[in-house]
Amino acid sequence: MTSIGIRCDAGPRTGVGHLVRCVALAEELTARGVDVHFLSDLGGLEWAAAQLDQRGLPWHPAPYDEVGLVAAAERLNLDALVVDSYTLPPSHSRAVRGTGRTVLAIVDGDPRGQDADIYVDQNLDATIDIGDVRLAGLDHALLRASVRRLRPSAAPVHSNARTPKVVAFFGGTDAYRAAPRVARLLAWTAAPFDATVVAADDGLRTELLAVPPGEGQTVHVIEPTDRLPELLADADLVVSASGTSTWELLCLGRAAALVWVVDNQIRGYERTVARGYAAGLGRLGELGGEAVTTLRRLLLNPGDRTALAVRGWAAVDGRGVERVADSLLRERSPR
Repeated sequence: MTSIGIRCDAGPRTGVGHLVRCVALAEELTARGVDVHFLSDLGGLEWAAAQLDQRGLPWHPAPYDEVGLVAAAERLNLDALVVDSYTLPPSHSRAVRGTGRTVLAIVDGDPRGQDADIYVDQNLDATIDIGDVRLAGLDHALLRASVRRLRPSAAPVHSNARTPKVVAFFGGTDAYRAAPRVARLLAWTAAPFDATVVAADDGLRTELLAVPPGEGQTVHVIEPTDRLPELLADADLVVSASGTSTWELLCLGRAAALVWVVDNQIRGYERTVARGYAAGLGRLGELGGEAVTTLRRLLLNPGDRTALAVRGWAAVDGRGVERVADSLLRERSPR
């Protein structure tokens, strides 16, 4: 049996984006009979650990150094290693590749020195200048099965038939406390809506409950949930950070309004907004009147939401994970 390791981490500050897209790839690989092992530090996040446990994906403590990583690859009889990390020293991927094993690196623009046979950059208009195999762009977006199966057969058409349903979420940790700020912006629109806002912890929940909704506005505060894809699929408008989840929203044909939270999100944010795949609200720490105006327009004008949904739905077909798995299994080095 082919055996593949995945070296990625999650945590309160790093978030769960790396883990989520690696889980998507693991789902596709295991569906093809591949034995997958996660070598990860999950930062004590129960939600992150649950993503692996629920899928029966074994995970092991992250090796401390390259010697430990090579030893783990030998012990688990790995044929290949997937690396997805902003902080992992390049010496780790180089050491594994030096054993004759295939290495696939998932990157976002800067490869950060990782040494790999295959490079994957799933971002809009991405280009890759190194590596023997280069998989770049939205055709390689790594989306979970729970999202892919909810992709509609055509982009949704919005109407005034109901009060707009809004979902706001900012990753598994919301490390920069975006949810309460966005909830206030929504309230300031003075437009009716029925919103579900994800609170990553008790402190955020308390802050959200302190935001008074206006007339015709309702806000439901929930904790992180595995039902998020279903909530998104029924939403008329989604407000989120520009990151790996953006490609899920486009695949689902959701009208989305994005904020950028950290610097590595700027490029993806600007490209997505420029293409008209999502509306831009701006930088999290600078959100103000223009963001309120944009949200009000989207809440009151179903035609504007439809235009975003149509363009986004056409941009991401949901089959990226299949293409990446095809390439990895074709290039792997059997033990």
